[in-house]
Parts: sequence; C-alpha cells; structure tokens
Amino acid sequence: MIAREKIIRRAFWQRHRFLAVWGPGLLVMLADTDAGCLITAAQSGAQWGYTMVLPQLVLIPVLFMAQEMTVRLGIITQEGHGALIRQYFGRGWAWLAAITLGISAVGALLTEFIGIAGVGELFGVSKWITIPIATIFLVSLAFLGEYRRVEKIGVLVGLAEFVFIIAMFMARPQLSDLLQGLVTIPWHNRSYVYLVAANVGAVIMPWMLFYQQGAVIDKHLTPADIPQERRDTAVGTLVTQGIMIVFIVTFAATVGQHGGSEAFATVGQMANALAPFLGRLPANLLIGMSLFGGSMVAALVVALAGTWGLTEVLGWPHSLNEPFNRKSAGFYLIYIGAHVIGAVLVLANIQLVDLAVTVEVINALLVPIVLGFLLLLEAKALPDRYRMHGWYRFAATSLCLLVMMFGLYMVGPILHLW
Repeated sequence: MIAREKIIRRAFWQRHRFLAVWGPGLLVMLADTDAGCLITAAQSGAQWGYTMVLPQLVLIPVLFMAQEMTVRLGIITQEGHGALIRQYFGRGWAWLAAITLGISAVGALLTEFIGIAGVGELFGVSKWITIPIATIFLVSLAFLGEYRRVEKIGVLVGLAEFVFIIAMFMARPQLSDLLQGLVTIPWHNRSYVYLVAANVGAVIMPWMLFYQQGAVIDKHLTPADIPQERRDTAVGTLVTQGIMIVFIVTFAATVGQHGGSEAFATVGQMANALAPFLGRLPANLLIGMSLFGGSMVAALVVALAGTWGLTEVLGWPHSLNEPFNRKSAGFYLIYIGAHVIGAVLVLANIQLVDLAVTVEVINALLVPIVLGFLLLLEAKALPDRYRMHGWYRFAATSLCLLVMMFGLYMVGPILHLW
C-alpha cells in the first residue's frame, strides 16, 4: 500500500513538474514592470498616445530570446552571468559587466523605493513609515532558508500589478484609435525617440540577465527542465509586456486624448491625472496597488541580481540556499546593504518620473554591452547541442544586434537632449 502511494505521488509530480520549475521567468518579468517601467509607460501613453504600443509589441521576441539564453547558460554551466564573463573574458571584462549591473541596479532600487514612498503618500502615510517597513520586509525574505520560498512570496506580491487591468476597462479605449496608433510612428520627433529609448531600457535591463541565470541555479533546475523554464519565460514575457501596454492604453485613452502632455512629477500626479476619468478612490487604489506590487517585487529581484553579480565576480559563495554563516556573510551583507543604501538615499527629495525615465534611457545605452556579452557567452560557454541553431539563432542574433545598434544610435540624440 505504501509502495503504491509512493508510485502515485511520483507520477503526480512527474506530470506536474512545471509546478516546481516555473517561477524564475515569471518573477523576473513581474519585476521588469517595476515602478520606473510603469511610470515610463504611463508617461508614454499620456504624451504620445497609442503610438507607443507598437514598440512594446516589437520588443516581445527580443525580451524572450535574451532571457531564454540565460536559462540555458545557467542550467547547463551552473555558473552565474558574472562568473562566466570572468571565466571566458577575464576579470577586467567581468568588472565592466559588474559596473554595468551596478549602475542599472542602483538606479532601479532608487525608483522602487521612491515608488513605494509615493504609494504611501497617496493614502497619507509618510515615507518615514513605508520605506523602513518595506526595507525590513525585503531584508527578512533573504533569511527564509531557501530560494523557492523567496520566489513564491515574490510572485504573490508581484501579481498585484494585474489590478490595473480594471483601470483600462474603465478608461474605455477605442479600438479604432488603437489601430491608428499602431501605424503612426513619429520618428522625426526627438521627444518621441527619447521615450522609445526609455521604453527599450524599461524592457531590456542588465539585472534581469544576472537574476534569471542565478535563479535557475539556486532552484537546482536540470537540462530536463529547460523546455518548462522556456514556457515560464514566455508566459512571463507576455505578462510583462501586456502590463506595459495596459498602462500605455489607459493613459492614452484618458490623459492622452484630452491633451494632457505634461510630465508627471510624482505618483500622486499620475493618480490625479486619472481621477477625472476613473474617480478619485479607484484611481488611487489602482495606481497604488499596481505600483506597490511592481516596486516590491522589483526591489527584491534587483537586489538579488546585484548581489549575485558582484559576488560572482569576486568569487564569493552566493546562494539563498546557504544559511547565514562566516562563509556566506559577504553575500548576505551585500544584499542587506543594497536595500539599506537605497532606502536611505530615497528619503531625499527626488523627482520620480525624471529619475525613472532617465534610468530607463541609461539602460538603453547599456544594452550593447549587456546583449553583446550574452551572445558571446551563448556561443562560447555552451556545448553545441545546447546552443542556438538554424532560424532561431538567426532571429535571436539579428534582433539582439538591432537593439544593440539602436542603443548605440541613441547616444547622440540623448546627449543632445541632456
């Protein structure tokens, strides 16, 4: 009888293996729609209406292919992104990648904490209360004992972003306007190009690559899990881009349709802009819940990605599955320090939208470095059977090169705007 129960239990888990495998792709994608990304999307919809939807659709395959490469690299090599760069290209290039990661992670953490503070202020709660509580919660997650528990909590928190779908239906966007926006591309306008660059940076971010590659290792995934983890990544990609499009469409159908082109300076101004169309309380609740969910999950993922990346380059132990001790102290102290530093800095008066858009544009400028290393590692670090082949290799390489060239092209216009 006991043997039969074991056989049934084993058959169940084999059939539902995806329950154990799924998570890294969905979590990193939920973090991709963080405070900075959502504010960039809202700003895009308010200023340029439905014309900003097309760039989000175009970026879907690029995002999936980039993150899918990290899945294979992590599972097959059992090495993190920073460790592989150090192994194949030397310590100097590894430090360049770490600096790239640091710039992206610091900027992202600041926007997450400012987003959390802004949500609290929507409901009259001081940032001196929300920021310390959020910091304590995020730091505590690292001491839960294993990566899988952290991942489950992160996904549950990130799902709060979905509530903004209600706002889109309340905004009642017109299909004809949306279709018109899909074929209208004002490339001649520098302001439009700047926001497109910000949207590229909001989708392809250095810390995402470091995170997912480290996560599949900490989760002990095997080569047999690669197909399921690809599906996890594909679903996550559609989710994150769907949420971005929901924000663009909502603000395009409301603020954008009524000539509201002024930049938002705070989370409160975003809610105020929607209030005439949705009502004060619904606007506050929907903006607040979606931004809070995105900010919290992103703060967790960004800090972990930065910690994994730096400790990999330094050659230190780096796993959430390792309890706090003398051997793992460096990993935990860097993770804690990232949150504490971000929390302290954010108590200064910083304009959220200006910082958020600037951070995403900087990410776009860093894309050539990030994707360049990713393509080289995919070709060098993997056995032939796990590398890209045929049309998929051609498509992934071509799309990554196009995005890299766009990042290089944006250097001139962005420096001119600054």
